Amino acid sequence: MKVKTIAFALVAVLAAAAHADKVTLKSGSFLTGKAGAIDGDSLEFESEDIGTVKIKVANIARLESDREHVVRYNDLTTESKALTVADGKYMDGDRPLDMSNVKDIDAAEEKWHGAVNVAYMSSRGNTYNNNASVLANVSRRWEKDRFNASFGYYYSETGTSKKDRETSSNRLEAEAQHDHFWTASVYHYENARYDRDRIAGLDYRLRLGVGIGYQWLEGFNHDLTGKWSFNQELGVAWVKTGYLDEDPDAENSYATLRYAHHLNWLPKWSPTVECFHNFEYLPDVADFDIYLMKADAGFTTKVLLDFDLLCKVEWDYDSMPSRGRKSSDVRYIVGLGYKW
Repeated sequence: MKVKTIAFALVAVLAAAAHADKVTLKSGSFLTGKAGAIDGDSLEFESEDIGTVKIKVANIARLESDREHVVRYNDLTTESKALTVADGKYMDGDRPLDMSNVKDIDAAEEKWHGAVNVAYMSSRGNTYNNNASVLANVSRRWEKDRFNASFGYYYSETGTSKKDRETSSNRLEAEAQHDHFWTASVYHYENARYDRDRIAGLDYRLRLGVGIGYQWLEGFNHDLTGKWSFNQELGVAWVKTGYLDEDPDAENSYATLRYAHHLNWLPKWSPTVECFHNFEYLPDVADFDIYLMKADAGFTTKVLLDFDLLCKVEWDYDSMPSRGRKSSDVRYIVGLGYKW
């Protein structure tokens, strides 16, 4: 009975070894274990000896595996294939996979992402001062849809004592946009935005818009500079505005054109840093001297665990502001936040 048990265990070990995946590197060394997902230009491999590692596909001489991988093409259709690697190239059977038609392989599970950043400063004594801001955003990318929403609130008050303090900032903004992709690059969008800024004399501004966009880059991984995303949008919008002290020449409701672009960059040499820049221009279709403009630029960097430091500059321009107010507003923001 004991001999049979040992023989059975030996057969099981040999069978497992026979079905194990094997990756041979160009250096001549090899690993056995289990091939995992393909992430960009790397293969995740669960080695029997050293655990899970990521191996650059360019460094692989040969991968022996029957594991199926999900290939997503540029037209967003998907197909399961038992891919292998030979001499640093993905192989579909005995032929190289045509990567010019492939968007990604084994794309990560689509999840909600977001961040909440809070900044606060207070002083007492010769100066009585409170400054606070809350910024939040959520986003998600599906196969053919994308959703982004953001919220911001800024408040500050200052004086020489609590009795004579004056509010110097009281601004609220919220925006949401949905994109639907018809191809890997072309999409249409619908968006809505609400602004209120009591110090700037803006009681409210509501904006609704539609248009088309082109995703030039989405998670494009450059060997030297890092990962890039860039898209441009063109559309129309309807704007309704209420001022606390209205200029007689100001328009309360009008149609605009809309141009916008969005840039994200994750530097190769600093994977915990994410840089961004956004720009938007909305001229009145009846009078191009009346327009709104908005831009920001900044970066986030990981501080500890899922907590990030946010540093950015925001700029808003209203060519026809509330009476007695300036057209331009600039905000410098530094805050600590939680990112998921």
